[in-house]
Amino acid sequence: MNLLFICSRNRWRSRTAEDLFKRLYGYDVRSAGTAESARIKVNQKLLIWADLIFVMEREHKRRLQEKFPSSIITKEVIVLNIPDEYQYMDNELVELLNDSVLTLLDKMKANNE
Repeated sequence: MNLLFICSRNRWRSRTAEDLFKRLYGYDVRSAGTAESARIKVNQKLLIWADLIFVMEREHKRRLQEKFPSSIITKEVIVLNIPDEYQYMDNELVELLNDSVLTLLDKMKANNE
């Protein structure tokens, strides 16, 4: 399963998520940002590649819907509600990501079995 994590600049939150989950068995993980200044900018190719999209804030989902409506219409976009107040690999950020993302992935896996 291909997981895509999105925040604004792809420097702290989504990059932390990518590095945190890229070793999970059965998942291919990437990250991107919605801002012009993003380290890796979200694009149509990434969105089509993704099976599941995690955004840090509701605003990121709105930006995707506005800029790439046909690419995400059939995609599940999950808003994690993680504010832009953490540095890369911040302990609290890692805990928030683990709690929310791993719980969701476990539920999805259980529903598919």
